[in-house]
Amino acid sequence: MDIDAWVWWLIGAVGLGIPLVMTAMPEFGMFSVGAIAGAVTAALGFGVVAQVLVFVLVSVALIAVVRPIAARHRDGRPQHASGVDALKGRQAVVLERVDGAGGRIKLAGEVWSARALDADAVFEPGHKVDVAEIDGATAVVM
Repeated sequence: MDIDAWVWWLIGAVGLGIPLVMTAMPEFGMFSVGAIAGAVTAALGFGVVAQVLVFVLVSVALIAVVRPIAARHRDGRPQHASGVDALKGRQAVVLERVDGAGGRIKLAGEVWSARALDADAVFEPGHKVDVAEIDGATAVVM
């Protein structure tokens, strides 16, 4: 049984596609596309040297072009804060007097214990404050 070279290239492309799915490393996908290009080259009747050369050129070109574009998109994505990190910088309303020792605020629809960032600061009920940080279950406000 004699299998054509293009079939071997397709088997290689599938073999490179498996680690792409398992590891989510896009480089394997680029090598897989290079193997498909090698299969097309083999199907057109070119020799082994041309097939390997096309595989290498396509794979390297994809890595050189696609990786930097993907990295720019990944780095440019805004990071969404969640949990207590999403509360930092929000505004709250003082419910009970807040000073360096403690107090109560309404933050994001919930009642929180709070203390002033500056130990000498005092915020009276009804005053709007900004959340500087969350320390355990206490909002530190200013």
